[in-house]
Amino acid sequence: MKIKKIDIKLINTPLKRAFVTSLRRVTHLESIIVEICDENEICGFGETAAAFEVTGESKRSIIEAIEFISSVLLDRDIDSIDEAVRMINDIPVANNSAKAALEIALYDIFSKNKKEPMYKFLGGIKTDIKTGITISLNEEKSMVSDALDAQNRGFKSLKIKLGNNVEEDIKRVMVISNALGKDISLRLDANQGWSVKESIKFLKALEKEDINIEFIEQPVEKNDIMGLKTIKKYTNIPVLADESAFSLEDVQNILENEAADYINIKLDKCGGISKALEIADFCKSYEVKCMMGCMLEGPVSIAAAAHVAAARQDTITMVDLDAVILLKYDYTHGSTIFDESDIFLSDSYGLGVEL
Repeated sequence: MKIKKIDIKLINTPLKRAFVTSLRRVTHLESIIVEICDENEICGFGETAAAFEVTGESKRSIIEAIEFISSVLLDRDIDSIDEAVRMINDIPVANNSAKAALEIALYDIFSKNKKEPMYKFLGGIKTDIKTGITISLNEEKSMVSDALDAQNRGFKSLKIKLGNNVEEDIKRVMVISNALGKDISLRLDANQGWSVKESIKFLKALEKEDINIEFIEQPVEKNDIMGLKTIKKYTNIPVLADESAFSLEDVQNILENEAADYINIKLDKCGGISKALEIADFCKSYEVKCMMGCMLEGPVSIAAAAHVAAARQDTITMVDLDAVILLKYDYTHGSTIFDESDIFLSDSYGLGVEL
């Protein structure tokens, strides 16, 4: 296959309501779309969005990295997706979000050329994906209202954003749980907002209550692996590593130190589909389950993450891919359907998402 064209498009889409965590507040998705076409005019799409507070990449740096890597890919005969991935990862260092967008587009075009849906191209079988939804960090009353709305819309798992004040966060979780009942599982995410001592205090307080808690996600600063290990030791609530688990090397360190029960995989965080698969396969060797997550990304990126989840169903047992339903409108079309808590993958070739 010879790559003949690589285009970059920018799409700015408002959210239904502000997305708020302890790290950032977002009202619009600024999506960076990559379109790669071959000599037969078959095109693949990739996508990313800057999350500077998490990845350290800005919109400008992502675009410049995509342009730089594109100059190496253009007019090159590439025999396989493995060769394409090697070319992307050889240069430049880091720039994971840019590499993720390019990888998604390349996996899309290669699976289209092979005439397979992406999940099958990745070695998976067709499945329908169930996602949870995020409840942004806000005043208690607003969070309860948002949680009840999500429950009424059919969501069974809610990610509750926390991380500003432990005492207030304990109360938030208890009030939300009382409002929802026990049928809804709560995924608690502090986004690095607490110390080890605060995290243990929070978890010990909630262990005394009859609350359906699925896990606590990244309670402490990303480099504090020993802090995660200590928290895991002193709680019965599973610990999920997110910002601590960017690369395969990060995940190896976490699991070798028994510092987390679960790993959160995100395409923009780890550098794309190939790296996500490596992490999932490594976690399988440790019998550790993963969640397929996202930051705030568009439908092309979310569809790619769903295909990865479908390809590694035995290890990726939890899904947090709600970003598309947070948008005021979906700017794509195709056969992949985002319907509240359900993501329906089709038998269309590639991602099943077009612009």
